[in-house]
Amino acid sequence: MRSIRSLLIVIILLIAGCYFLLQYNSYFSDGEIQLELNEISDLPKLKSNQESKKTTELLNGDIFDMIGASGDELIEILGSKPDRKDLSAYGYEWWIFQNGSDQYIQVGVEDDTVKTIYGIGDKLTSSPFEIGTSYDEIEKKFPFKNKITYQKGISFYSFLLKDEDLKTNPLIKLSDDLFLQCYFDSFTGKLSSIRLATGEIMLRQRFYEMEYRGNLPEEVTFSDEDWNTIEKGMERQIYDLTNINREKFDLNPLIFDDNVSKVAFSHSKDMFDQNYFSHYRPDGGGLKERLSEKEIYYLAAGENIAAQHSDAPAAVEGWMNSEGHREALLNEEYTHIGIGVYRLYYTQNFILKP
Repeated sequence: MRSIRSLLIVIILLIAGCYFLLQYNSYFSDGEIQLELNEISDLPKLKSNQESKKTTELLNGDIFDMIGASGDELIEILGSKPDRKDLSAYGYEWWIFQNGSDQYIQVGVEDDTVKTIYGIGDKLTSSPFEIGTSYDEIEKKFPFKNKITYQKGISFYSFLLKDEDLKTNPLIKLSDDLFLQCYFDSFTGKLSSIRLATGEIMLRQRFYEMEYRGNLPEEVTFSDEDWNTIEKGMERQIYDLTNINREKFDLNPLIFDDNVSKVAFSHSKDMFDQNYFSHYRPDGGGLKERLSEKEIYYLAAGENIAAQHSDAPAAVEGWMNSEGHREALLNEEYTHIGIGVYRLYYTQNFILKP
């Protein structure tokens, strides 16, 4: 009898022990799951669809209808075919629509789909982001942030804006896959131009510093012949945007000069080839010497240079927000301009001809 009682006690203890072990394992399994959930919850929180809808309801203008449109739909929206098409350095093609200084639009088209748009001009239909609107007015409706997040599949990206970015080109997230850059003229405090871009384009062009968890798109590679086409397109865009900015301030347009452009191009290429960034070559020669070598005669001359801006619009906006570069670009005495782009090195040479 005593042996049976002892056996029952052993069985009861074994059952209790098994139950405790099951509870113990269950507790720590839940703990592991909770740790995984905590890791996921630490990732950036993106706008909900409802929040994105509230934002897009504020938008009114043809420029917002263009994103995602086909080439034919784009032409229908704008009522005309593009004035020209320029290859970009990011895989898409710029379709250029010009209407003087009133409305100038570069539309990035890839696989017959609009992926990005850059626009400038008083008649750009882009409410509530009308050109000329004050910084404070836009910031009141869309508070600017120094960190904007984007999710693509299981990958997460954060665009990090420096203080200077917030001042001159803050970023606004309009929806889960659409972003808007506001280019401000820091001297007037007013909106100068805007750029719309899908998340994929934002990742390719890398306008801002980034933190990310996942993969970045592979950089698009080009042949030397393709780069030559891209560079010539950017030169034309810089010329257009330079005169648009001059017209805003009631200045005469500059005349494009092929010989001066060759001087500008040689300087951009030399900076790239010899890995420097300066108005003076390593041998000490400056603009005066470069113009003299090509036997270009002038009464006055000036130069703007830039490097590593993602494209022509970004370079021109950068010049307009730098006092010395702005003074050269808006100098009322200059009559002619030469523009040279090599890879992402940019040079403008301004001259006053006799």
